[in-house]
Parts: sequence; structure tokens; C-alpha cells
Amino acid sequence: MPEEDLVELKFRLYDGSDIGPFRYSPAATVAMLKERVVTEWPKDKKIAPKSGNDVKLISAGKILENNKTVGQCNMPFGELPKGVITMHAVVQPSLAKAKTEKKVDDAPKKNICSCSIL
Repeated sequence: MPEEDLVELKFRLYDGSDIGPFRYSPAATVAMLKERVVTEWPKDKKIAPKSGNDVKLISAGKILENNKTVGQCNMPFGELPKGVITMHAVVQPSLAKAKTEKKVDDAPKKNICSCSIL
């Protein structure tokens, strides 16, 4: 693939620091970008994704879907000649994981009636 067809992307984290920039083919999927973000995530951050499913990528105010390609994400390629496109990377643990980590009350609940008979 010619060098000029590659898209240069960087990922902005919650604290304002960046990962990248890296060059990607327009055929690269959003899932591939997420996996790269997970592998390049700084080790000194308190909040870190465990997998690509924990990362949400936002570009131009839209959350990008895993099956979309970089070329399909309607990014302003023509507006930024040789420019770096910034995407926001947000860590959001998957819902299945969050449900299993909820606190479970070990003490059984007692059904107590508070009715008064007059």
C-alpha cells in the first residue's frame, strides 16, 4: 500500500496524555485499533483496560463500532492533509463483568411485617 494512503491516528486518554501517533491502512478495523490501544496503554495509569472490549473509541463525537473500518468512520481525511487524527479512548468495563462484581449481601433478608392491627 502506498505510504500516502495510510492514515495517521493518535489516541487521547482520560488524563490528556496520548498514545501514538501510528499509521493505519483505511481497511484496518476499529477492533484492531482497540487492541493496539490496549497493548500500548501506559502501565503507570490507575485505570487500564483489560481487553479491547473495555475500550470505547470516539471520533468526531461518535462512538466507533468494532466492525467498521477506519475508512468507513467518516473521518475528515481531506480536511487534514498529512495531519494526525485524534480519537478519544475511554475505558468502560464490559457490562457482564460489572454485573458479576456487584456486592452481594451475605445476610439473608428478613421479611418483617410492619402492619398494626387495631
